[in-house]
Amino acid sequence: MKLRTFSQIIVVLGSLGLIAGCSNTIRGVGQDTANAVDATQNAGQNVAQAAR
Repeated sequence: MKLRTFSQIIVVLGSLGLIAGCSNTIRGVGQDTANAVDATQNAGQNVAQAAR
């Protein structure tokens, strides 16, 4: 019985670790996307200023 309980605890902790890792990855993708949008806007502004 103790081994089964220990195994269940290990599975739960492993699952929580996996979920935490995924949230960091999703947050990173969001930051990368925001940076890409900012870079695109800056490039557009540079082109607009060069065209003047």
